[in-house]
Amino acid sequence: MATHTITLTDTQEKCLRTVVADSKEWITNAAISRALLAQEDIIAALVTHCNTNEIAIATGIDAQITQAYSLGVVEEASSTPPEME
Repeated sequence: MATHTITLTDTQEKCLRTVVADSKEWITNAAISRALLAQEDIIAALVTHCNTNEIAIATGIDAQITQAYSLGVVEEASSTPPEME
């Protein structure tokens, strides 16, 4: 399990407090929600790839995400902007 720490300026925290009751909870929920969307995309791509190539699909979400990586169905995002690659 990964732990992430972020730093907000005092001004950023004050601004965030005007739109959310708990900034830490909001940040956590935003990250979890985005990861869930990516999970759905990865599994859909894996199912398509496995069906096209007649490959057995792994059982369980964790195993399916790992399989998608091992088959090269997905790759990690680059921190370099696309126009600079």
